[in-house]
Amino acid sequence: MKINSITLENYRNIKELSVDFDDVNIIWGENAQGKTNLLEAIYLFSGAKSFRGAKDKELVKFDCDYAKMKLDFFANGREQTAEISIKDRKTVTLNGIKKRSSTELGDEIKTIIFSPDHLNMIKEGPNERRKFIDGALCQIKSNYRTLLKNYSRTLVQRNSLLRNAESVDEVAPMLEVWDVNLANLGAKIIYQRIMYLKAIKPYLKSIFEGISGGKEDIELVYIGADTYTDDVNDIEQRLYNKIKSHRKIDVLNHTTTKGPHRDDIEIMINGRSVKSFGSQGQQRSSVLALKLAEASLLREMTGENPIALLDDVMSELDEKRQDYILNHIKDLQIFITCCDKETVLRLKKGKTFHIANGALSEG
Repeated sequence: MKINSITLENYRNIKELSVDFDDVNIIWGENAQGKTNLLEAIYLFSGAKSFRGAKDKELVKFDCDYAKMKLDFFANGREQTAEISIKDRKTVTLNGIKKRSSTELGDEIKTIIFSPDHLNMIKEGPNERRKFIDGALCQIKSNYRTLLKNYSRTLVQRNSLLRNAESVDEVAPMLEVWDVNLANLGAKIIYQRIMYLKAIKPYLKSIFEGISGGKEDIELVYIGADTYTDDVNDIEQRLYNKIKSHRKIDVLNHTTTKGPHRDDIEIMINGRSVKSFGSQGQQRSSVLALKLAEASLLREMTGENPIALLDDVMSELDEKRQDYILNHIKDLQIFITCCDKETVLRLKKGKTFHIANGALSEG
């Protein structure tokens, strides 16, 4: 797919904006001028909520009572138009047809987003890495979001039972019911995650080799309650045994200590943990490579090229790594924000835009 143009009115600090795009697009300018706002507006058309956690009313320009957004794009073999309006509530149309919610746009518009907050995938705890893989799976597996919800609901019920239990014997019959259900749902989640890591591996290695100039190798290792195979039935049995064997510990802690909600993904460069031993540049490169590999796999699974939105991606990268991002990413339409004008000068083909106080100009 490709975004042809976007029109914004009263969006964040942008009063009016209408712009046509190329395959590679760089938006540069000082901080707090509207670079990320533009990427955020594009991202909203993928059916997702703001990657900055903003509520709809916060997207409307100060002292205005509405915001309007329009995106002209090519996807699924035809030219299309999507519109989002925010006033008392959000309304969404696709090709002139009103939609129940913006999530329906996700069937037509696929994006991947890199923002500085995604570095928490490396710097913070396992929850951030689980969020990455689960979010990626939600884009390519239509039932995965439901699977996560069902697991979460079962986990809440089991934890509620644990909070009121004084001993394992007291709640053993009820625990058995929840343990069976939790193992069944949890095994499906773990299986999907393991399969996703296998599928993304060749793309990740190829992209990271390009970013690092062939000097570094990246690996992903799934870390769970047990050493899992790629057999969902075997995973279910192993997970059930772990959950059951930890009942006494769970009663003492009033929470479930084993399951995919506690699993992790270790990211390694040249055999060493990038979280513990990686430089700032290596950490940023790792997250970027994961995001671009996500896009490549999404393309393979859906047949459509997703849009790559890369916010403040150049910081802490040397010139060779920056050059790869600017000039060597293939088959994706890319939007890059940066502060440094010198970065813009190294772009060999594409469009550059300068933004100041919410006003965009080409060049």
